[in-house]
Amino acid sequence: MAGRRGRAERPIAGAVPGARGAPAERRAERRVTAKRIGAPDRTAAARRRRTGGFPARRTRDAPVRAPAILTRLRAAYPEARCALEHRNPFELLCATILSAQCTDARVNIVTPSLFERFPTPAALARAKPEDLEDVIRSTGFFRSKTKSLIGMARALVEEHRGQVPRTMVALRVLPGVGRKTANVILGNAYGINEGITVDTHVTRLSRLLGLTRHDDPVKIELDLMPLFPQPHWALISHLLIFHGRRICIARRPRCGECVLADICPSAGV
Repeated sequence: MAGRRGRAERPIAGAVPGARGAPAERRAERRVTAKRIGAPDRTAAARRRRTGGFPARRTRDAPVRAPAILTRLRAAYPEARCALEHRNPFELLCATILSAQCTDARVNIVTPSLFERFPTPAALARAKPEDLEDVIRSTGFFRSKTKSLIGMARALVEEHRGQVPRTMVALRVLPGVGRKTANVILGNAYGINEGITVDTHVTRLSRLLGLTRHDDPVKIELDLMPLFPQPHWALISHLLIFHGRRICIARRPRCGECVLADICPSAGV
C-alpha cells in the first residue's frame, strides 16, 4: 500500500511538467500570452498584408522624396481621377457610401439603377427600405447602407434644402458620412482640398513608400498633408490608388516596372 501511495502519476501525452489544465486549454493560454507580449499571430499577419507587408516607418527623407513621387505618378497616370461614376455631388455621395467594403466597379454597376429609381435626395428620402435594399443588395452590408442612404437623403432635404453641403463639418454630421467620404465629396465634387482621402491602397502604399508609420487613416492623412501641395491633395489619393491597382499590387508587386523603384525603401523586398 505504501508503494501505491508513492507511485508517480502517469504523464499525459503532450503535457508540460508543472502545467495545469488540459492541453487544449494550455494552447489557448499560450496564444493569449503571445498576444500580450507582441508575438506575431494570424491577426498581425493579416494586418501586415493590409498595410504593406513590411515593418513601416516614416523615413527622414520623406519630404525630399515626396515631390518626385507626385511628379512621377502624375506622368504615369495622367488619367487618374475618381473611379466612382457620378454626374453631381448627390450621386457621388451615394456612390461613396455604397463603396464601403465594396469595389468601385461593383458600385458603378449598381448606381445606374439606383439613380433611375431615386434620382434626387427627395426621392431617396421617401424610399421604402425594402425597395432600396433590393437595388443595392449586391454591394454588401445592404441593410446598414440602406439606413445610411435614407438618413442622409432626409438630412439633405430637411436641413440643406436638398443640396450636398460644401464643408467638412456639415458633411460629417450626415448619416453614413465620415472623414474619408467627406474628403471624397469635397475634393472631387467641389474641388475643395481640405484633406487627403485614405483608403486601403493609400494606406498600403504610404507605408511602403516610407511616408508614414501609421495604419490609422486619420494619422496617415496628417502625415501626408505636409508632404504634398494642398492643391494636389485629392489628386495624390487618386494617383496612389491607380498605382496600387496597376503596379504596386498587394500580393504581387511589380517592382521591376515601378517608376518609383529607385526612391522606394521597400522596392524588391
